[in-house]
Amino acid sequence: MKKFFIYLIIGVSLLGCDQKTKNTKVSGVVFGTSYSIIYNSRDNYQKQFDSLFYVINKSMSTYQVDSDISKLNRNESTTVDSHFKRVLTKSFEIYNETNGAFDPTIGAVVNAWNFGPEEKISDLDSLKIDSLMHSVGLNKVKRVHNNIIKPKGTYIDFNAIAKGYGVDVIGEFLESKNVHNYLVEIGGEIRVKGENLDKKSMWTVGVEEPHFDGNQSILKAIKLKDAAMATSGTYRKFKIDTSGNRYSHIIDTDTGYPSKTNLLSISVIAQDCMTADAYATAFKTMGIEKIKLFLENHPELKVFLIFENEKREFETLSLNRFPD
Repeated sequence: MKKFFIYLIIGVSLLGCDQKTKNTKVSGVVFGTSYSIIYNSRDNYQKQFDSLFYVINKSMSTYQVDSDISKLNRNESTTVDSHFKRVLTKSFEIYNETNGAFDPTIGAVVNAWNFGPEEKISDLDSLKIDSLMHSVGLNKVKRVHNNIIKPKGTYIDFNAIAKGYGVDVIGEFLESKNVHNYLVEIGGEIRVKGENLDKKSMWTVGVEEPHFDGNQSILKAIKLKDAAMATSGTYRKFKIDTSGNRYSHIIDTDTGYPSKTNLLSISVIAQDCMTADAYATAFKTMGIEKIKLFLENHPELKVFLIFENEKREFETLSLNRFPD
């Protein structure tokens, strides 16, 4: 079975958590990736977690033919739930803040390039891309109560934000149960609250070092408290042209083509994981200089970049006090 979140590449690993009895740890598979939840309570909420995951998938999974978003993309009459509305509202916010660099309606073009859940378009050329781009633009989408109004050809895809949203939903559930010390991780997207009481320290997470051969190693370990972090990278899923230029799986919302970029990994820390997830995606199409300018007006976002210089050597850049 194809999985839910396939084109968002992650680069964060969980560190420093053990199996002592104070914390409860549950793990499993969801959204096409793994999850790990550690929280300071003896109550096992596995069934509740699975129920929440089911509802989110039923609402927003483009890999489920009977989900609300799949029906909407087929232009079938359907109403959307509160999860869909929350993600759409946040998407509008970040779409406007980034001048369209983050745009969930790029989904049809993502599919055409064979980076999404639908079949790719054979013999894809500029004319076909231009045709698809006519339906792109979140400003073309409207919500009226529980109904979504969109052009017939517009394909909505929340894969670049909904995994982070899933992390937030689990965190909010734990807080509703008066759990104030937890770590939620889904496919490398993370939200933490309080401390790791087993370790008597802040939660420790790691930023992964880029490897084009599929190997994994940690480049940077940081401490987090009451924050969320998401990472998006280009080093696991990309295309290379005949000149050796590497193009990411992130589609440029201005051109409809995969982004040519020297950025390999972007980690964003924000108050919630949905926000961090969306900005990590948007920044890949913006490039380093535009990211710097953008962050001057967004001190609430902390960013860590890994990129290749002109000599194809790795360099890093911490912005807005990203923790050491």
